[in-house]
Amino acid sequence: MSVRIATFNMENVFRRPTAFRLADTAKREEVLGDFAKLVTLLDLPVYQEGDKKEIARIIEKHRAYAIDPQDPPPIYVNQSRPGKGSGLFRTSGTGKNTKVEVTADGRTGWAGWAELGQDDLDLDVVRNTGRVVSEVDADILLTVEVEDRLTLERFNTQVLAGALGRRPYPYNLLIDGNDPRGIDIGILSRHPITSVRTHLFDTDPEHPDERLFSRDCPEFEIRLDGSPLVVLGNHLKSKFNDDPELRLAQARRVAEIYRAASERTPHVLVAGDLNDDPTSAAAEELRDTGLRDVMSHPSYHGEPGTHGDCRSERDKIDYVLLPPSLWPQVQHVGLETRGLFAPPGIKSFDTVTSKTDAASDHAALYVDLDL
Repeated sequence: MSVRIATFNMENVFRRPTAFRLADTAKREEVLGDFAKLVTLLDLPVYQEGDKKEIARIIEKHRAYAIDPQDPPPIYVNQSRPGKGSGLFRTSGTGKNTKVEVTADGRTGWAGWAELGQDDLDLDVVRNTGRVVSEVDADILLTVEVEDRLTLERFNTQVLAGALGRRPYPYNLLIDGNDPRGIDIGILSRHPITSVRTHLFDTDPEHPDERLFSRDCPEFEIRLDGSPLVVLGNHLKSKFNDDPELRLAQARRVAEIYRAASERTPHVLVAGDLNDDPTSAAAEELRDTGLRDVMSHPSYHGEPGTHGDCRSERDKIDYVLLPPSLWPQVQHVGLETRGLFAPPGIKSFDTVTSKTDAASDHAALYVDLDL
């Protein structure tokens, strides 16, 4: 039986943080940097006067108090106000003259959280994402950066089956992860998904009071003609506010999970976005288990990278890693790049005309196995 297994970072399906859609890289990083700083400040048990001023400055700068469907702010503070004076802040003035005064004295003084503002994606973007998925036509597709399980269901019925007239997937699964932006790891399958094990609550060995995985490392078990196949889904720490030691710790834990799963079945593979190139310590940690990258197989003749321009191994951050037992079963390896916006030497779909309507800045990687 031939089975196609793929991984694709979809960069959200229907809604995407407005900051991610900024064409100016410097502005995007500025928003994300302010967001990370705000989240850190809001979690302080006690707000000193300087903390309050910085919180207010970031909220004012990004209109994080505004509810505006026509022009959503890039950052929004979602707060519950059960009674007078129970929120994080109060505002005075209107429009550009709005001033923010932080009234809470610490994290326990208010209920709520900061989140990145989101906006609906254009139908063209959604359709192009669907074109990538339908062209790859994987039997098992690991989906990275997806909002939630119902989003996968809507994508199935409204985009794949509805707008594109292609086969929807009968099975999909996703467990919300640790990322506050709501970018999670899910799976679409044409074979029954029999179980899932989550590692949401694994802790960092260096910081036992902190959760290890930026998202999760779910173990999806899929039944293939009675034999179990386990897919370990990954989306390791990004290089924004880079922490290579954390990414390495995550990779080490993935290696442990892989070894444990291999005791239950020989058909265990690791897939997803490792956010690091093949020469990195994180990638080497996984190779030390015996896992092999499908893009190193002789049947692969595509671009060296999977992200951005895809022109070098530095652009490779997406992986399907196979155990030695599955390596002889590889029939073909491919990379679907047409959802990207016209990197040099790569032809895009005719419906991808700019970065704003590209399906993603990741290509979809797939492997055909004879199981």
